[in-house]
Amino acid sequence: MAEDLYQTLGVARNASKDEIKKAHRKLAIKFHPDKNPGKDSQEKFKRIQEAYDVLSDDDKRAAYDRYGKDFEKIRGGGYQGAAPGGFDGLDLEQIFGRGGGGGGAGGQPGGFNFEGGFGDFFEQILGGGGGGRAPGGRAGGGRARAAQPRPPQKGENIRHELELPLKLVARGGETEFYLGDEKLAVTIPPGVAEGAKMRLRQQGAPSPNGGERGDLILVIKTSPHQHYRRRGQNLELTLPISISEAALGTSVDVPTPSGVVTLNIPACSSGGRKLRLKGQGIASQSGSSGDLIVQLQVRLPESIDEESKELLRQFADKNPQSLRDDLSF
Repeated sequence: MAEDLYQTLGVARNASKDEIKKAHRKLAIKFHPDKNPGKDSQEKFKRIQEAYDVLSDDDKRAAYDRYGKDFEKIRGGGYQGAAPGGFDGLDLEQIFGRGGGGGGAGGQPGGFNFEGGFGDFFEQILGGGGGGRAPGGRAGGGRARAAQPRPPQKGENIRHELELPLKLVARGGETEFYLGDEKLAVTIPPGVAEGAKMRLRQQGAPSPNGGERGDLILVIKTSPHQHYRRRGQNLELTLPISISEAALGTSVDVPTPSGVVTLNIPACSSGGRKLRLKGQGIASQSGSSGDLIVQLQVRLPESIDEESKELLRQFADKNPQSLRDDLSF
């Protein structure tokens, strides 16, 4: 691990555990071999996992901060954490040289003389972290015990906002989407709520040490529609009508999630009037459906011929209105 581990994850040396965790998750997703085939990506992914394995562990990180990359050599190929009563993985030949020998009560390997024996030697190397000491100053435990392997850890969960068209939200069905370069499919239940969360098992980040993948959490968002607006399980629609339809009344066919229905517009309906179609909104998980709220919008033609204008004047004369008598500031 010649490369600086903090640089590998792109974090500062004083980064918190949460910052290290977030940086690892982002890089692991980016360089995962399943998405980035090739030797360079595989090597990068391996270095990311190795860096996270050290910096996410308090003991390993402390040793790395103190000794740098050499802590691996001192540990004989990898910091595993000290087991009670010993110094795991210590290669005395690397420290003292193969010619050191030196057994017995009075001798120290390779001519080194650490007062107090091996217990003090371990303390000088680790700053007091070499394990417990037996009564009389002797290093406790005698023989170094092998570190217990870490159990497989589940990968991190990933949150992803999934934006869906209104028709799919209302009616449900299968849809496909991409997460990075990976194409996934999911079945949307009818009437899924805005902001609802759907969990896809083992579709998240890979494990750092051979465990199962994390989960993918989909957060549902509804895309804007050209005509309809979602308000919870209700739908809103602005419906344009002509001046004659507003004055005389009419029937209009209106599309809904369950099909086309007929809306009766009463005579003398002003623009802005709201009509409610019960149960024609979006179905809920309980089985009931919201309503469709239709707001009328009276539209005039872009131009009116002279004969029609005269008829409108006659209409106004015969049907006087007081629309602004109470207008004040």
